[in-house]
Amino acid sequence: MIPVEEQLALIKRGAVEVIEEKELVEKIKTRKVLRVKAGFDPTAPDLHLGHTVLIHKLRHFQELGHQVIFLIGDFTGMIGDPTGKSETRKKLTREEVLKNAETYKEQIFKILDPEKTEIAFNSSWMDKFSAADFVELCSKYTVARMMERDDFSKRWKENRPISIHEFLYPLVQGYDSVALQADVELGGTDQKFNLLVGRALQREYGQEPQVILTMPILEGLDGVQKMSKSLGNYIGITEPAKDMFGKLMSISDELMWRYYELLSSKSMAEIEKMKEQVSKGELHPKKCKEELALEITTRYHGVEAARKELEAFNLVFAKGNIPEDIPVFEVKEKKTIVDILFESGLCKSKGEAKRLCIQKAIHLPERDNQSITAIDFVFEPGEYVLKVGKKRFLKVIVDK
Repeated sequence: MIPVEEQLALIKRGAVEVIEEKELVEKIKTRKVLRVKAGFDPTAPDLHLGHTVLIHKLRHFQELGHQVIFLIGDFTGMIGDPTGKSETRKKLTREEVLKNAETYKEQIFKILDPEKTEIAFNSSWMDKFSAADFVELCSKYTVARMMERDDFSKRWKENRPISIHEFLYPLVQGYDSVALQADVELGGTDQKFNLLVGRALQREYGQEPQVILTMPILEGLDGVQKMSKSLGNYIGITEPAKDMFGKLMSISDELMWRYYELLSSKSMAEIEKMKEQVSKGELHPKKCKEELALEITTRYHGVEAARKELEAFNLVFAKGNIPEDIPVFEVKEKKTIVDILFESGLCKSKGEAKRLCIQKAIHLPERDNQSITAIDFVFEPGEYVLKVGKKRFLKVIVDK
């Protein structure tokens, strides 16, 4: 058996909070093999790197010899998690949820050991619940406790509607821990309320309460807001190797270390050594970023594809070469640089295009890398290649 101290070091790597650590130590000492659960509602077909923070932590538990349960919330997915929502969330159909769940099963084994992973669906016990069972479950928790939840209390104060079915979400998630007899449950910091409900319900049903391990919410490419498809700052684990590698190389040097801690398989000792070398000027941060991008891209696309993208990246971006397959945008009437960037789809908004101009992030690599900083800049007739930021290119053809 791996010593408790060594187990705790790996379990707590990157974690925000353990409730309660002394209970975790006692469970490890007495039970040896723990049942460790993390739940994922299949509300979208693809996972991104933000989702994998929890999956990596499950992998850590596997490496320590514990039993991991990847819970697919096909039942809770139809309710909709109200966490962080200012209004009632749209409910998904069972067909939508099950279709998304199938893609999750395919994606998680890029990280988890399939032979050591138990996949569970919470519909397997919740579908058997009768009306009387739901009444019994609801009797285990009070409205006062439910209203302690931040998003519910804010909506109540703002006279925003709260549907009764939203109260069921934390109760059902909590009951999942009862059904699975979980020793440990993992979740993001935004899930703390739901995880605590699980502890409370296990006590109500005569079980020893689970230990809670909360993990941080991974910031997206902007380094500020959480990684999210809706915000466009995400890296999907099914994205092409080229896009994945390029996006990872675009993150800031500071954010790189956070990604290392939460997503890399390197030990913390290795990571700290790299950080020390960078601070002393003995190692360039770009080399560290290449290593991170290579590791993560290899995980999802294989070593050959990852190395190919490393070579392509250095050819294009380090040497200033322009890729062959860049998008083309034709201008048939007078348009400013802001209009072109927005209408071509290279920028999601005109505001973003304006910011890039002001930040001197738009260049003409074939014309001595000239910068375009005026938001009202207009091209003369001809062909131009734009380089936007570090990795985006656009060929602009302006008619005479």
